Amino acid sequence: MWIANNWKSYELIDSSDSYRLERWGKYVLQRPDPQVIWKDVKKSEAWKRPDGVYHRSKSGGGSWDIRNKKMEDSWVIDYGKLRFSIKVMGFKHTGIFPEQAVNWDWAMDMIKKAQRPIKVLNLFAYTGGATVACASAGASVCHVDASKGMVSLAKENAALSGLSDAPIRYIVDDCAKFVEREIRRGNKYDAIILDPPSYGRGPTGEMWKLEDNIGTFLELCERVLSDNPLFMILNSYTTGLQPAAMSYLISLKVGTKRGGRVESDEIGIPVSETGLVLPAGATARWIND
Repeated sequence: MWIANNWKSYELIDSSDSYRLERWGKYVLQRPDPQVIWKDVKKSEAWKRPDGVYHRSKSGGGSWDIRNKKMEDSWVIDYGKLRFSIKVMGFKHTGIFPEQAVNWDWAMDMIKKAQRPIKVLNLFAYTGGATVACASAGASVCHVDASKGMVSLAKENAALSGLSDAPIRYIVDDCAKFVEREIRRGNKYDAIILDPPSYGRGPTGEMWKLEDNIGTFLELCERVLSDNPLFMILNSYTTGLQPAAMSYLISLKVGTKRGGRVESDEIGIPVSETGLVLPAGATARWIND
């Protein structure tokens, strides 16, 4: 398992009874997680006094119960030199997926070791964790997401990280349609990062279902790789999509045409209270050797 264990301002304190207990900078939040199927004794005192708790609704979605009335609407945490705005949002989100830090570290290392200009295409880019990581390593980045609000937060995170003037291009668009246009334009990228949702809609109602669309989408992405590409990262939070299946898929759609090698594994976050690691998705990486 690839473990995101370099955080200082974020901590997964404990997990029990379908919930994570997390410290996000100066605030403690309790959020549901379907992976947490155990009901251990909640030893940490922080369970008794979280600043906010997200409750799921039986009809879908849910809402935040803010127990600390002095909690700010947004605050900043850091990961090394990177800084991110955190806020409680819909669907239990906070603006960052902390487990992805293990991929940020890997991508930054690959870009620095390349010792040449690298163009990165970040698709389903959300609030830009990977965008600011790659830009901080010296890459130029095209950041694409269907949500205008998430792209605005990505710009805010870049500014917080001192990257306002970095070569980052922000695009609000359906990712598949954008890649199709890039193929027609002849634009190429040295690295591609994909963090697709299990389900989703584009800005004009386009439907996305990962199992149905990801194969064709990877074929499109392969066509915008440069002649000397560096890597491709595919993330998944879809239950049942194992790392080995993702590895097979990216090998079939990219490796058979480009060579290189593929590695894949679960990603996870260390749990302070137990010393164990909470699984938090999976990643497959194609590397051009």
